[in-house]
Amino acid sequence: MNYELIQASKEYKGIIQNLMQFYIYDFSEFIDCDVEDDGLFRPYPYLEDYWVEVDHRFPYIIKQEDNYIGFVLVRCIESERKYFSIAEFFIMKKYRKEGIGTAVAKQLFDMHKGHWEVHQLESNVPAQHFWNKVIHEFTQGNFSDRVHDGRRIQEFEA
Repeated sequence: MNYELIQASKEYKGIIQNLMQFYIYDFSEFIDCDVEDDGLFRPYPYLEDYWVEVDHRFPYIIKQEDNYIGFVLVRCIESERKYFSIAEFFIMKKYRKEGIGTAVAKQLFDMHKGHWEVHQLESNVPAQHFWNKVIHEFTQGNFSDRVHDGRRIQEFEA
């Protein structure tokens, strides 16, 4: 389970943009979206913000050997309180079930210390199982889990 988590500089934007097509394809099982007239899914609307709001948005690329295998977009949200959140998390199917996703998530929690909220669509049961397992392991069961507005939300301290 050899992988590398790289904080993505602007040079990686195109790679994340390309991987985002596979992510949206996978995610289309849970949301209503179709490809546009050019055969591609609509571009992710907030991607550019990850290189503009550098204190609140953190893009990462995941590599194994010389292969790009996924990406993660982390946000720091400051409203009534400050917390980190996984905006998007993607590992290509070929590399799933090897422990890479779990290792990447735990590494991110260690890198971004503080309060976390991780959300999944209520219809995305596989993601709920993944995040509950990972967060339970990371926190040794010290987290809250609730459903609100069609989303399952886990909260914890890292």
